[in-house]
Amino acid sequence: MEAMWIGILGTAGTILSTVSLMPQVMKTWRTRSTADISMAWLVVALISMVVWIGYGSMIGAPAIVAVNILLFFQCSFIFYVKLQNLRAAVAKRR
Repeated sequence: MEAMWIGILGTAGTILSTVSLMPQVMKTWRTRSTADISMAWLVVALISMVVWIGYGSMIGAPAIVAVNILLFFQCSFIFYVKLQNLRAAVAKRR
């Protein structure tokens, strides 16, 4: 019975973590705007996801690895758009 609840908790955490970033990904996709997103937050978030992937791999927890890979791709998309916007702003100033 305890294993079932652990599985439910892990599944709920995986779903909620993945869904939590989707509104920002969708907004970034639609508007191509990242002005209100902190570059520092993006970098820290990406690093933390890499750490979680390593941790999950080391303890044999595929759910931790999977959710953080999904989050890494979502966050990487926002990071990519943020870099494009920064480059465009620099080019515009020249």
